[in-house]
Amino acid sequence: MGIWPVGKGSRLNRILTVRWSGQLTDGLFQSALASFVLFSPERAPNAVSAALAFAVVLLPYSLIGPYVGTFLDRFSRQRIIRNCNYLRAANLLIIAWLINNSSTGLILTLFVLFAFGVNRLILSGLSAGLPLLVKKEELIAANALAVTGGTIWVVIGGGIGIAIKNLLSQSSNADFADAVVILVASAGFFTAGLATYRLNKYEIGPSENETLDHARGYKDVLEGLKILRAHFDALVGIFAVGIQRGGITALTLMALLLERNAFNDPADPDAGLAGFGMALAIAGIGIGLGAIISPYGVIKFGRHRWMRLLMFLCIPPLLIYALNVNEITMIGSAFLVGLCGQGIKVTNDALVQSKINDEFRGRVFAFYDVAVNAGIVIGAVGAALLLPDNGVTAVLPITIAAFYLFAALFLMRKTNFAPSTK
Repeated sequence: MGIWPVGKGSRLNRILTVRWSGQLTDGLFQSALASFVLFSPERAPNAVSAALAFAVVLLPYSLIGPYVGTFLDRFSRQRIIRNCNYLRAANLLIIAWLINNSSTGLILTLFVLFAFGVNRLILSGLSAGLPLLVKKEELIAANALAVTGGTIWVVIGGGIGIAIKNLLSQSSNADFADAVVILVASAGFFTAGLATYRLNKYEIGPSENETLDHARGYKDVLEGLKILRAHFDALVGIFAVGIQRGGITALTLMALLLERNAFNDPADPDAGLAGFGMALAIAGIGIGLGAIISPYGVIKFGRHRWMRLLMFLCIPPLLIYALNVNEITMIGSAFLVGLCGQGIKVTNDALVQSKINDEFRGRVFAFYDVAVNAGIVIGAVGAALLLPDNGVTAVLPITIAAFYLFAALFLMRKTNFAPSTK
């Protein structure tokens, strides 16, 4: 079977079906939401409003994430993932109704927050359960398939959502078209819930004897953090992923504003949405390649050197982008930074999974999500402070490159980030 866990008898396909169907649907949902909030003619975004949209979605999960981890280590992950998909499906029915009625207030925000919070719970559960379906030497490739395949399906789902919206907009108003896309997404999440029946109740953990303890929220996370401190390279890797993802978030906001307000006529938001979708698709190709090459990069360089090298390789395209901000350099940097970033992510996922016992893995991945979400929020806030409304600036790419250089030279230096001798 080698390093790719796709041979005869592999159980990985059971979890991939759940993950990929859910993330395809998530792409549909996100495309409709972006169209409604950021690419509507009457709602032209600026840097602050775009960044606020990111932060509002992610901050609440960062607060409840520690409790999420305890659930994943105490109750059947299969049942949690199944029921959460059903909840998402029902929640999107309400969001579709609100969007069809052009609601942009607090009620819509609360339901959107719930949708994204539930999504992170599902992804944490799938990541925590994945090591129970594959061999240790297959973990990097399994993460490459699961995480990166999921990201690519999000991009594909976004493209399908944009296509459905554009088709319906020819004969209906934009809000109705976005609502229909979200109704389709609701059906998709229900289907993802049905796909969990291919998994047995405890097939992706936790073991039945671990389900009797009571969840203790942040106290359990502190126990998980102690485990991570004993494997300091895994903890450093988590922070490195957070920094890298924060940079990608800032670059995404820059691309959104450039396509919406600079590269296309601000009065033609559909052109801006199409351009932004194309940039995301190119970045998705880079993400896929980063995952494909990473198992081989790890074999040649080792996990730690490979992640450090990828962090360094993120820097040159950003400097070129800063020297000349145009659509070609934007797409080129999206491709290369996406490639390197996904290589770092899937390699570190496998590093964490291989070192953390299953009894703590749910809590550790909840902490992982919280740390990465914090990086994303910081990246969004930084972008809001540095970006003009049209998105044209050299300062942001240079700032991101400086953070990546710091991560590669100092955070991931050999004394901090090397194979454990324990």
